[in-house]
Amino acid sequence: MTARNPGNPSAAPRSGRAAPATTRNTGNFPAPARPARTAERDPTAERDPTAERDPAEGAAADPGAAAAGPPEFGHGLVVGKFYPPHAGHHALIAEAASRCAAVTVVVAPSRRESIPLDLRLDWLREVHAADRHVRFVGRYDDHPVDYADPAVWDAHCAVFRAAVGPARVDAVFSSEAYGAELARRFDAVDVPVDPARAVVPVSGTAVRADPVAHWAMLSPPVRAWFVRRIVVVGAESTGTTTVAEALAGHYRTRWVPEYGRELTVAKLARLRRTEPGATIFDVEWDRADFETVVREQQAAEDAAARRSGPLLFCDTDARATAVWEERYLGSTSPRVRAAARRPDLYLLTDHHGVPFTDDGLRDGAHLRGWMTERFRTVLADSGVPVIELTGPLPDRLRTAILACDRVLAAGWPLADPLVPRPSP
Repeated sequence: MTARNPGNPSAAPRSGRAAPATTRNTGNFPAPARPARTAERDPTAERDPTAERDPAEGAAADPGAAAAGPPEFGHGLVVGKFYPPHAGHHALIAEAASRCAAVTVVVAPSRRESIPLDLRLDWLREVHAADRHVRFVGRYDDHPVDYADPAVWDAHCAVFRAAVGPARVDAVFSSEAYGAELARRFDAVDVPVDPARAVVPVSGTAVRADPVAHWAMLSPPVRAWFVRRIVVVGAESTGTTTVAEALAGHYRTRWVPEYGRELTVAKLARLRRTEPGATIFDVEWDRADFETVVREQQAAEDAAARRSGPLLFCDTDARATAVWEERYLGSTSPRVRAAARRPDLYLLTDHHGVPFTDDGLRDGAHLRGWMTERFRTVLADSGVPVIELTGPLPDRLRTAILACDRVLAAGWPLADPLVPRPSP
């Protein structure tokens, strides 16, 4: 064997045979405790490739700091659909990153798939922000899948080569059976990584079939895309907060409190600095306040979605804020209306049978009937399913849980990717 320069991809020799299969990090979020390093290199002990990082941390990190000596390969290649990216993918990329001076990850879905290519690239780049020597390249690949047809292989490899560029590939890292042929066509070493998925028992097919069962295998940005958002709305003192918090407890997930209430507390406290006797009836509102409510509410919702379970419960949203704006200012503004999103379900808390509780921050006991009707009208035009919650609290929660269970049971309508042609 000749000497080589690991830092120069063009200088790394080929072994002419497959490298031994390796296992990979479990990739859970957060990852389990790592085993102790042994004399034989244990790729699962390098680091947690999937834990959520501050992007700023990645900019300062030294991707080679954990390496004990020069990289094994100059330029590594990883190819996949990443539909969606999961813990197995992240561990595969981390394995390549730990053994190569440079890595190219080609994300190559077909156009028939449901998750946009740009999103997949963003998700992967976020999770691997600390790996500065890993680049992610996206190319659509709409060629048929037929592992027995050399012409089909040629077509796919042309897509991959165009994505890689002129740099020579020294090693192909894969968990799939096609990895050996792909490595051969790139005249590279085949490096199988946990092909039996014994260490990371997950696949894209399994995630698409049942995201809930594989939630722990998804990184925060992917969870935020998959999460089903349930919005609870209603007039003052009709139990929206109680319902949202109770449902979050039932499903062991997160809920997002109402920012408008937080702003009300702040405005009243500020007013009392100059007018100690001021009450909630003295607080004034303007258009900018409602735009602030929408902006802060959505920011809190998006942050919670990254850490949520499959369901996220939100105590109000932009449509509800528009109703409150109409109540206080007589009309709604285009910016607040335009900020409305499309959640998966609305739960509307009826005011009948719910006593009004004056907590010092409420001023609309006489308007509850009007607000309930406004919510009905606004939500009816939203195109989102609406379930009204009536009766005592236990009845309301039972109705809400049945509705939320239906949302989960409906699953995620993801288009199937291209599949291999059946054997003749």
